[in-house]
Amino acid sequence: MRIIFDGFGGDNAPLSVIEGCALAVKELGADIILTGDEKKIAATAEEHGISLAGIQIVHAPDVIPMEEEPTQLLKTYQNSSMAVGFRLLADGAGSAIVTAGSTGAAVVGANLIVKRIRGIKRCAIGTVIPSPETGGSYMLIDSGANSECRPEMLRQFGLMGSVYMERIEGVQAPRVGLVNIGTEESKGRDLQRETFTLLQGSELNFIGNVEAREVPLGGCDVAVCDGFTGNVMLKLIEGMAKMFSHQLKGMLLHSFGTKIAALLLKDQISAFKKIFDSNERGGALMLGARRPVIKVHGNANALAVKNGIAQAMSCCENGVVEEITRALTEIADAGQKPEQDTAD
Repeated sequence: MRIIFDGFGGDNAPLSVIEGCALAVKELGADIILTGDEKKIAATAEEHGISLAGIQIVHAPDVIPMEEEPTQLLKTYQNSSMAVGFRLLADGAGSAIVTAGSTGAAVVGANLIVKRIRGIKRCAIGTVIPSPETGGSYMLIDSGANSECRPEMLRQFGLMGSVYMERIEGVQAPRVGLVNIGTEESKGRDLQRETFTLLQGSELNFIGNVEAREVPLGGCDVAVCDGFTGNVMLKLIEGMAKMFSHQLKGMLLHSFGTKIAALLLKDQISAFKKIFDSNERGGALMLGARRPVIKVHGNANALAVKNGIAQAMSCCENGVVEEITRALTEIADAGQKPEQDTAD
């Protein structure tokens, strides 16, 4: 198993990427291909005393900017670290790819370079988020890849999320909920109402509509929505977590007495912060691609890079892509063939 890492994707590249890859080699026994400017990678590693043992460098001189039109990955930036990495994955040189670069460009790479699993309409970003109320996690899918969706696409998001939560997170018969403005079947736009009917008639453990406020409280294991809704939810959750953290810090440092309380609660406070630290989670899986594609946060540090690699390795070891493919085959055999995608 070889994990490809986009060496110049993200705000802290290439230093944090190199540090994280070195950690993954040392602590996880990872075998890594690192794409990017070979001379800059070597110089950065030497300057900071980082060993490149276990890391193969594939030269890719360009970097696709975060603000660039994502489809330019296929045109102007064909020699970027991300594009070269995706081509290596498509050609079978690696088992999975991890990037902290442009989300839009990563979506293009997954859909158009690596390609989708046969029968899947669109790749979707599945973000696993801790749920302190339950002590477990839930997946928000799609959390940013597809702003406009059709009902069949959302049904497939539910299927892919369910497979991931069962195979990787160990959740038995994951509860699939449709994010909506109310729990009644008649709520929402045409998209939600039509998706409700599809999910209700599917093989999934569909529990109906869930309101956004119930999702973080353990309302479901897989929260299905279009990418626009999911991305807004994800950023709101991240913002609320930061706000609570700042408020908690202010309360605990308010006086001598609260500082004493803070010392007594030191371990619990650290555990709370760790729950919502995106660097601890690694990244989000681009579900639907023929090989695992992991998107880590743009400001990922070395820990996030290492954990993104660990997530990629886990996806390969647990056969997530193969399980999604098998599930689609079973659906087709049962006569639940998805609609034709005229856009493909």
